[in-house]
Amino acid sequence: MSTFTNAADGAAEEAAAYVDAVLGLLGDRDPLAVLRATAGELRAAVGGVPDAVLRRPEAAGRWSVGEVLAHLADSELVWAVRLRMVLGQERPALAGYDQDAWARRMRYADVDPRRSLERFAGVREWNLSLAGRLPDTELDRVGLHGERGEESVRHMIRLYAGHDLVHLAQVRRILSAAEGSGDDE
Repeated sequence: MSTFTNAADGAAEEAAAYVDAVLGLLGDRDPLAVLRATAGELRAAVGGVPDAVLRRPEAAGRWSVGEVLAHLADSELVWAVRLRMVLGQERPALAGYDQDAWARRMRYADVDPRRSLERFAGVREWNLSLAGRLPDTELDRVGLHGERGEESVRHMIRLYAGHDLVHLAQVRRILSAAEGSGDDE
């Protein structure tokens, strides 16, 4: 299992390692700038890439670019709900989820990759519109994540920015491998 995988039923130590790894990727970067740039970077990465290449898994048991894009779209919906729960309630419970189970059960492999990207971009824009107008006091509001414990809005913004970087690197790696193998159907 990758350091960047955070199974919903994982131990607290695994969750902490995941958070540390993702935030380590973000480093000193402005998380809102990363969040604003991701959709455009994804569009640039997949633009002109044949659908068959986007749908081809990186390896057996690994995701394709299309599955990564479907995951990002669903993940953005999850963040939309979490963000609004934390802003609208006092210390709400925030459920985790198993991304691999979602990928299987929601059949990410069958979803049009470009539609996933546009869905991601639309919900991201909506989330950034909300997050960008929050005063500092609202950024400190917290929810109680089922695996990771207390998470503030400020922390979620950083975590989702790092999550973007994980998946941008994954998309680039998959596409680079496809290009190197001559897979440009």
